[in-house]
Amino acid sequence: MKGSQEFKIILVKLFNDILEYQESALSTTEFKDLTNNDIHVISAIGMNTKKSMSMIAKELTVTFGTLTISMNSLVRKGYVVKERSEKDKRVVLVNLSQKGERAFLKYEEFNDEMVKSMLENMGDVEMDTLMSALVKINRWIKKRLP
Repeated sequence: MKGSQEFKIILVKLFNDILEYQESALSTTEFKDLTNNDIHVISAIGMNTKKSMSMIAKELTVTFGTLTISMNSLVRKGYVVKERSEKDKRVVLVNLSQKGERAFLKYEEFNDEMVKSMLENMGDVEMDTLMSALVKINRWIKKRLP
């Protein structure tokens, strides 16, 4: 297929560069103790919500045990608060602390700036083509997730 090798190189590089930039952008702020994994967990929790650990594990497509390790680290760092459900004591609910909410907002700001700069001066046809390609990539990935 014409251009597939170039596409692969750009896609992999783009993915890695975004992760590297994201980590470096956060590491220069008060959130320097956060890893990319941490920020994705914080993002999955979201603002002003209490979610069960199982809901978050499913959303992130990780095991409950893997999420527990990440969550305990985020609790120690002061980003997340854990509590038992009043209805079912077996269920652990989590929400962001004030520090966690600030990190969430910083991450959202980072994403908004990145998208704004990427779409700057892009015409409607280019935008439609890009969106179509991204939807296809996302569909392909979703089909292969457990």
